[in-house]
Amino acid sequence: MSAVLLLCAMLLDALFGEPAWLWSRIPHPAVAMGRLLRSVELRWNKNRARKAKGCVCLSALLLLSVAIGYLIVLFGPVAEILLAAVLLAQRSLAQHVRAVADGLRRDLATGRSAVAMIVSRDTSGMDESQIARAAIESAAENLSDGVIAPAFWFLVAGLPGLVAYKMVNTADSMIGYRTARYNDFGWAAARLDDVMNLIPARLTAGLISICAWQFDVKGIRADANLHRSPNAGWPEAAMSRALGIALSGPRAYDGEMRDFPWVNENARRSLSFVDIDASIAMLWKSWAAFFILCALIGLLSV
Repeated sequence: MSAVLLLCAMLLDALFGEPAWLWSRIPHPAVAMGRLLRSVELRWNKNRARKAKGCVCLSALLLLSVAIGYLIVLFGPVAEILLAAVLLAQRSLAQHVRAVADGLRRDLATGRSAVAMIVSRDTSGMDESQIARAAIESAAENLSDGVIAPAFWFLVAGLPGLVAYKMVNTADSMIGYRTARYNDFGWAAARLDDVMNLIPARLTAGLISICAWQFDVKGIRADANLHRSPNAGWPEAAMSRALGIALSGPRAYDGEMRDFPWVNENARRSLSFVDIDASIAMLWKSWAAFFILCALIGLLSV
C-alpha cells in the first residue's frame, strides 16, 4: 500500500511541484519545521549540558513528527498522498538547478545570483565552470536528501517515517554544524541524519549509475570516502562519472579558500550550462528509475 501511495505522491510532485500561490499564503511544512527548530534552539541551546539538551529536544521533535504523521494518516490516503507530495522536492530541485543554467546562458552575474540560492559557498568570484560545478553538486546531493531519502523512509515507515526524516534533515541543515554554537546542541541531529541517509545516499548513487550505464563502484566508493560527509559524496561521485566531469575541488567559504579534493579528478574540469542541463536530465532519469522500482515493489506486495 505504501508503494502505491508513494507513486501517486511522486507523480503529484513531478507535475505540480511547489505552487507559489499556495506557499505565499500559508507556511510550507518544511518552513514550519524550520521555525519550530529555531524557536527550540534559541530557548535551549545555552549554558551547560548542550549535547544532552540537543538529544532531548530532537527526541521530542521526532515524537511530534511521528504523531503528526499518524494523525494525517487518520484522514485517509488522499491526505497522505498530498502531504507526501509536499515533502518531496523533485520538481522544485530541477527548477532551481535549471535557473542556474538559464542564468549562465545570459551572463556570469545572473548565473552567480542563481547558484547563490542553492549553495552556501562564496559565489561572488565564481567563473562559469565553478558555477556549473556547484549547481551539479547541489543537484546530486539534493536528489538524495530531497527526493530519494524521504521516499525511502515513506516506503519503510509510511508517512510518519517521511515526516520524521524531514524533521531530522531540516535539523541537520540548521544546527548540524561543527561550530562553537552548534557542535554540541546539534550533535544528535547531525549523527541521526547521517544514519537515516546511509542507505538512501548509496541507493541514489546506484540509480544514477544505472541510468548512465556507468558502474565504477570502486572509484565511486573511493571518492565518496574523501567527502567530509559520510553520505553526500556517494551521489556526487556517481553524478561526476555519469556526466564524465570532475566535481568538488577548491572553493571558498566566508572568504576563505578550502582545498577540497577533486571527485573524478582526471575527468573534464571545464564546465558550462550544457553540463547543468545534462545533470537535470540525469535527475529525471534517476527519478524515473526509482519510480519503476517503487512500482515493482507495489506489484510484489499485492
